[in-house]
Amino acid sequence: MDLGAVLPAWSALPFLGILLSIALFPLVAAHAWHRHYPKVALAWGLLLMVPFVWVYGYTAVHEILHTLIADYLPFIILLSALFTIGGGIFVRGALRGTPWVNAGILLAGTLLASWVGTTGAAMVLIRPLLRANAHRKHRAHTVVFFIFLVANIGGALTPLGDPPLFLGFLRGVPFFWTLRLAPEMLLVAALVLAVYIVWDTLLWRKETPEVRLHHLHVHAKHGWQERLRIEGAHNIFFLAGVLAAVILSGVWHPGTVRLLGIPQGIENLARDAFLLLMLAASWLTTPKALHKANGFSWGPIKEVAILFAAIFTTIIPALAILKAGEHGALAWLIHGVKTPAEFFWATGILSSFLDNAPTYLTFLSSALGRLYPEVAEREAILRLIAEHGAFLKAIATGAVFMGANTYLGNAPNFMVRSIAEEAGVEMPSFLGYMKYSLLVLVPVFLVVTWLFF
Repeated sequence: MDLGAVLPAWSALPFLGILLSIALFPLVAAHAWHRHYPKVALAWGLLLMVPFVWVYGYTAVHEILHTLIADYLPFIILLSALFTIGGGIFVRGALRGTPWVNAGILLAGTLLASWVGTTGAAMVLIRPLLRANAHRKHRAHTVVFFIFLVANIGGALTPLGDPPLFLGFLRGVPFFWTLRLAPEMLLVAALVLAVYIVWDTLLWRKETPEVRLHHLHVHAKHGWQERLRIEGAHNIFFLAGVLAAVILSGVWHPGTVRLLGIPQGIENLARDAFLLLMLAASWLTTPKALHKANGFSWGPIKEVAILFAAIFTTIIPALAILKAGEHGALAWLIHGVKTPAEFFWATGILSSFLDNAPTYLTFLSSALGRLYPEVAEREAILRLIAEHGAFLKAIATGAVFMGANTYLGNAPNFMVRSIAEEAGVEMPSFLGYMKYSLLVLVPVFLVVTWLFF
């Protein structure tokens, strides 16, 4: 049975419910949400699973198990590994968050993200950024722009940067094709960074004289060498191990096994086992003093694991309908997307709230089916690149860039927010964050549409 073809649109209501809970509960009942969010997540998950299994039986059970084994567990294992390894890298020194220092950290993270992944770059740099700004009153906006640039936009240049691009590589997009996205990525990053510098400079002037002079006293006391000293640097090797395992799992295919009836590639199981090994090695070899200095705790990854368990469960109908394409309840959307600009915005808007990886694949398949029907996928992709490259660029950039539009758009967004809140930063709510993206990102994306699509 093709679930996506028979599921009604309203089957996505539990998914909408968990999104609205994440958006609204912290606003109207912050204390109660912090204490009871696991119960809320469980309630929405059960609201989907119970009737889903009741109506569709084994097919529904198979879909839930597939989501758990093939999607959720690898997702959490990868995030946990990067979270733990990044938490063992400590930049010791007197670096302080002036506008230009902050901009330098954002720029470095943006350039790093395509090579170690948006999650890897975010986990390594978020804590040094938070420490640099610990003395400032106005700092939430810096974390928001960090999510924009490091956790999303910077991942556009290689398949290592963001999961949609990696899936494209596995489907036949050449590894270095993504470098062709450099004009779009550099323009978006430059515009967003320029807005940040102006924004942070204005807020810097509102800081008390004591805060603005504090960094001068620190600089007089400590040299640049002190400010740039890295401890726990051996964790960089563990980070490289994680990246190598992810890459190898995409090109090495020794066969499949079944777990609870779900086919799983041996390479995926080997990758996840190796990631857990890297996690354990990092945790055991990093001195507790470094974790303490980094303000490390398991709170952020616990919150992400619980909330995303509900999200991965309730999103099943929405993704199934989307994957059904012209045969599903969202056929009107698939039919209506025809030009590169429409592909850019349709992929981006859905990637803001759904998993951007399957959204990327859905619209890639839609473009291939419309332009090259009955042509083998890998051949069709190469012809798409040669003859209609703007379509693939629009799909790729829409998925990567617009993951920054909400906390849920990309895996590290929510984790960065949780780490910042644990460090004492009063982060904007779900809707408050979207005010930033509507004010800053949407105008930039309109410029991208006009210039490139």
